[in-house]
Amino acid sequence: MTQLLTGEAPSAPGEDPQSSHLDPGPNMAPLLLLLAAWLLGARALSDAEDANPRERLFLRSLGLPERPRPAGGHQPPRRPIPSQLWRMFRRSENAQARESDPCTVSEYGVRGNIIRYVQDQGRLVSGWSSSCQACLEKQLFLNMTVLQPVELLSLAQLEIKLPWKPLRPAELLQGPRAVSMSLYKVIRATLRGADPQANRRLLLSQSVQLRPEPAAITMDLTALAEGWRKPGHNYGLVVELSPLSAHPDEFLPFLPGNTFPREAALTFPLIEASLVVVSLNPHQCRSRQRRSAVHLPVTPSNVCKARRLYIDFKDVGWQDWIIAPQGYMANYCHGECPFPLSESLNGTNHAILQTLVHSLDPQGTPQPCCVPIRLSPISMLYYDNNDNVVLRHYQDMVVDECGCR
Repeated sequence: MTQLLTGEAPSAPGEDPQSSHLDPGPNMAPLLLLLAAWLLGARALSDAEDANPRERLFLRSLGLPERPRPAGGHQPPRRPIPSQLWRMFRRSENAQARESDPCTVSEYGVRGNIIRYVQDQGRLVSGWSSSCQACLEKQLFLNMTVLQPVELLSLAQLEIKLPWKPLRPAELLQGPRAVSMSLYKVIRATLRGADPQANRRLLLSQSVQLRPEPAAITMDLTALAEGWRKPGHNYGLVVELSPLSAHPDEFLPFLPGNTFPREAALTFPLIEASLVVVSLNPHQCRSRQRRSAVHLPVTPSNVCKARRLYIDFKDVGWQDWIIAPQGYMANYCHGECPFPLSESLNGTNHAILQTLVHSLDPQGTPQPCCVPIRLSPISMLYYDNNDNVVLRHYQDMVVDECGCR
């Protein structure tokens, strides 16, 4: 396990061979303590022993009730990673972003440290609308139970795309085609034989120009999504497309069992929907000091300082659900706090007095502990159990500086 803990930067020659353990100082970051305790026994686990209490404890500290198990198993899930989340993750890695507030999502202007793309789990009703012969109707279901009760919902923004591929290349030269899109909230379940329109409330109606590369149609559904978090309150949405044409039969969709429509007809676009959900876990969001560049010393020394500790997620079997990063430099604190404490050891007045008393009575008074005094966050991009892509910011995951306390 020493190879895992030291990662790509093994202990320098002459360094204490026991320096691969974490100092149990009173101010040690809880997340790093839990992670290190679990990593010490991670390689001894088999697949049948994944109920390791240390792993569960660490996952809970990350706000995860259990280890995510995407539907793809050990193979990469098929859900694509939204380009917006990739950009946000890359931005979080640069130094300027680390200086900003980790509990604010600047891209959306709201408070939050968790961003999810909740995928639509609905289906086509039949390809035909019950209220319009030449319309296309699709149910949308966006599962809000993926949020934990402690999370505060800041934003739920619906994104709908209508990818459209003309049957003939010449149709691209005829100018954009248009459809009318209506979005309904389903108020209650519809009994068989009843009119579904009676259980719907119109949320949005607008015309949409059909292009091969459509822009996303967005709508703020924060208040509605907050209600969906309660059991039995989410009956989904319905999207209805109808043609804006003098000849509506030109937009007839494919009929069940037919391979091609008649020559003059065009297919409706597909309907792709997802819900961008931003939430805040207040237990993982605290004020912190601004981070500066950190250069860990590599020369042998027994005094208190930050040591290199690289965590590789593949070594602990998390590569099937963590998208990025593949690992990170967590670091840890180790070393002595000798008398007299120099200014470089960042000792408190109490620590200075304690080292003085220790020098007079080494058996009765211990030395101060070497602990982290400045930590910085990391961001993780991963799949949850429903194959939703999640971007999450975690504070206090990297030891930047150590001191005597």
